[in-house]
Amino acid sequence: MVAVTRWYWLRHAPLAASALGRIHGAGEAPVDLPAPMRAARIARALPEGMRLVASPLARARDTASVLRPDLTAQIEPGFIEQDFGLWEGRVHAEIEAAEPEAYAAFWRQPARARPPGGERYADVIARVAATVDRISAEADARPVVVVAHAGVVRAALAQALGLTPEQSISFVVDPLSLTRIDRIQMDDGAVLWRVETVNRPLPTGEDEPC
Repeated sequence: MVAVTRWYWLRHAPLAASALGRIHGAGEAPVDLPAPMRAARIARALPEGMRLVASPLARARDTASVLRPDLTAQIEPGFIEQDFGLWEGRVHAEIEAAEPEAYAAFWRQPARARPPGGERYADVIARVAATVDRISAEADARPVVVVAHAGVVRAALAQALGLTPEQSISFVVDPLSLTRIDRIQMDDGAVLWRVETVNRPLPTGEDEPC
């Protein structure tokens, strides 16, 4: 029997102004959560009967909670953002001035280079793929909605499309955008993928009362 797991990948709410310009990977950062009316509209764009999953970071957990306050998200460490080690929370210009050679070397190969004390994006792809496979094997026909990070969504696309780290890191993944991927497990054990949409904007709240 063919088993299809429908994956809905949602990036967390946008970073607050105070967090912009800094590197925020596996560290915490404040976000501007959607107002109730917009949150309700986004929730209506998500499937019924979902299995809600979130990264351990507060920006993902809080976004999940605002969108579906009636559900408790399953926390998945495998869906945390890339760890930038000693560069976490620091301003780009500050790092470039203090460590010009290391900073330049990293951005020459951002898909495979390891920031000091951190994690390679190529390693993110591997752990996200392992987590997707595990959850898909556990799935009970419910769609899986993941609230996570840009790097995690890119990693999921790398797995589904068979992309190199260099190819997948080029995807734009906006805050509160949706990427839809189906994982299809065939009777003979082969796994096929179907990508429905990438970086689709979710409803805005432009007509909300002030």
